[in-house]
Amino acid sequence: MQPAGLPQNVNLNTIKEVMQPRSADEIVKWQDSYAWLAGGTWLFSTPQIATDTLIDLRSLKWPSLEVSETGLDIAATCTIAELYHFKAPADWIAAPLFQLCSRAFLASFKIWNAATVGGNICMSLPAGPMVTLTTALEARYTLLPRDGSQRQVAAIDFVTGNHEYYHGAPGWEEMMRRLGATVLHNEHRVLTRGGDSLVVAGVTDAEGGHFGPGEASRPDLAFAGAPEGTPRILLAHQPRTAFKAAPFRIDLQLSGHTHGGQIIPWMLLVRLQQPVIRGLTEVPTL
Repeated sequence: MQPAGLPQNVNLNTIKEVMQPRSADEIVKWQDSYAWLAGGTWLFSTPQIATDTLIDLRSLKWPSLEVSETGLDIAATCTIAELYHFKAPADWIAAPLFQLCSRAFLASFKIWNAATVGGNICMSLPAGPMVTLTTALEARYTLLPRDGSQRQVAAIDFVTGNHEYYHGAPGWEEMMRRLGATVLHNEHRVLTRGGDSLVVAGVTDAEGGHFGPGEASRPDLAFAGAPEGTPRILLAHQPRTAFKAAPFRIDLQLSGHTHGGQIIPWMLLVRLQQPVIRGLTEVPTL
């Protein structure tokens, strides 16, 4: 991995190093002060006060778009402009979605030529065009964890956040079900691969109960009947759900909501509400 000199126009004044790995195997460590850099359109749009190192994924030189026997392989570093101009085979009847979802950015040509497919997916924004695209086309994401082997996950998993309730969450849930998504409304599924099993549960948003008793966040219902001794993952929009879920021996909770504590001025207040803003934190079980 070769450290790169900082460009003169970098406006993140906390950055001390930009790493440019030549292969994924060179990325052998991770710290909370690191950040992945793909297009950088969001990264450079707001202060990154806790970040001192960028890992530039563009140096991996992944092919942006490749047609395979199973469909289209899209690199995380593929830009929106590249996806928009992709010429799909004539018999791909869903191909118009590439351009429709690209245009949904409503962004300038500068953003189109910098923003990436992977970046938009990883941001998990409520209006993420690339999340919509990959979910509609039943995509699978290839993950390259630093401490394990490559694996794939379905793009279609879904759990409600707080903003869905401002615009009719039950209707959105029903629409997702009609599209074939698994909506984890205070419920769980047991996933089995080979001889191993995993419990994946999802709860409604922590504020859901204000919109009706059936929308309250209920970890007790989510894990009702779940097998004991099987690793448990909880999908919960707000990190503070961890306290309510603690009695149910959760191994890992995956949450969003805080946007990494990087939205002004809420970054100054969010720590008063949430136990963790970004990264990994342990919450004692009861």
